[in-house]
Amino acid sequence: MADSGSKPAGGRALRGRAGRMKNGRGSGRASSGAVRLWGRHAVEAALRNPDRTHRKLWATREGVASLDGELPADFPVEWAQPVDLARLVARDAPHQGLVLECEPLDDVFLSDVLEGEPERPILVLDQVTDPHNVGALMRSAAAFNAVAIVTQDRHAPPESGTLGKSASGALEIVPWIRVVNLARALEEIAEAGYWRIGLAGEAEMTLAEALPAGPVALVLGAEGEGMRHNISQHCDSLARLPIDEAMESLNVSNAGAIALYAVATR
Repeated sequence: MADSGSKPAGGRALRGRAGRMKNGRGSGRASSGAVRLWGRHAVEAALRNPDRTHRKLWATREGVASLDGELPADFPVEWAQPVDLARLVARDAPHQGLVLECEPLDDVFLSDVLEGEPERPILVLDQVTDPHNVGALMRSAAAFNAVAIVTQDRHAPPESGTLGKSASGALEIVPWIRVVNLARALEEIAEAGYWRIGLAGEAEMTLAEALPAGPVALVLGAEGEGMRHNISQHCDSLARLPIDEAMESLNVSNAGAIALYAVATR
């Protein structure tokens, strides 16, 4: 382990008690229910998020120097070498010299976003369980000004370092609403005035043809299976992306990004 008493680049001491890392590789979620985030964008966004409770930062000198801004003087930092940090994250994860342990974000409720900005789309995910895909969709949601992502709690990945790295900071920006019943959530979305469009490769209309002028909720299903029948029944229309016949389908995160772009530029 590196020492804990010297100063980082910039000359300002970062106080924090050094300890020994436990052996074993991390999964992104600490055993105590906390979440470990890694990578500069994910860690920096979490540090800037006033709604995030932080516990501890493991870091290299170079990792802290790469942050945009300075940590509070009393922030708990444990200086480490890259090989030490690799034991705290998923295998071969690019931690970039930064691993932050923090509390999960507080729950966000559907009613919190339905009365806000109807010109911003909602992204609904039906059984999209890969954290890389959910993180990438969250990043696209932030890029194209979506108001929230909605998932069913039992069929979505937990908040984790892998998801946070794929989201590249968007985990701290886009409200993530986890519901018990996705069909009921779609009913609430409709009652709030949103037109629910499910993406389906077999649909007759293209997304451009199906897009209305008003509020939109885009519904995406898992790769391979697509939306469940009950979820497609809760959509006002089904639409497809006009991809070439030579390619059967797109990765769900790519499809989501294209659909969000279409809404932003209609």
